[in-house]
Amino acid sequence: MKFFADTADIDAIRDLSEAGLLDGVTTNPSLIMKSGRDIWEVTKEICDIVDGPVSAETVSLDVDGMVAEGRKLAKIADNIAVKVPLTLNGLKACKLLRGEGHMVNVTLCFSANQALLAAKAGATFISPFIGRLDDINMDGMELIQDIRTIYDNYGFETQILAASVRSVNHITEAARIGADVVTAPPAVLQKMADHPLTDKGLDAFLADWKKTGQSIL
Repeated sequence: MKFFADTADIDAIRDLSEAGLLDGVTTNPSLIMKSGRDIWEVTKEICDIVDGPVSAETVSLDVDGMVAEGRKLAKIADNIAVKVPLTLNGLKACKLLRGEGHMVNVTLCFSANQALLAAKAGATFISPFIGRLDDINMDGMELIQDIRTIYDNYGFETQILAASVRSVNHITEAARIGADVVTAPPAVLQKMADHPLTDKGLDAFLADWKKTGQSIL
């Protein structure tokens, strides 16, 4: 499974990248606003840090606008994945942009039918929003499973990018089902390393080592 960070926080991206834990980054207008920085500046800096896909989102609702914005965003760096919404216009823009050789991330997916259309349009990534479905008492993981089954049935190459991840359990379940990618806030990715028994064992080892009075250096 590939790990993408869902953030525009440069320090967090650099920290995860240096640990070898980052395969890409996803951004959106809300994350750009939270960063307080210029979209072109911060996106270029992210692309310089990360070798893998960096999703940058269009904000127009019409096809021509999405395509024009997508082309401009794609000029930032070779690893830009243009992000478009899962609407009919978004699917048309996806088809056009993919035809020009650009990576496209179709976002705000909430049904298997939507995911099927995105694959037909040639999307590089489909982003089903797990957490937002859970918020309205629907099973986000059931959607991941349905998309995995459909894509495998027909050999679609669109990668399933599990999004709106709220917990480490979401990541575990998405990996078990076979999502190709998960994008999560840096804090959630970092929590994957935490376990109370690891901490307890480390404390015991260090206490015993201290008693020996030795030093490795």
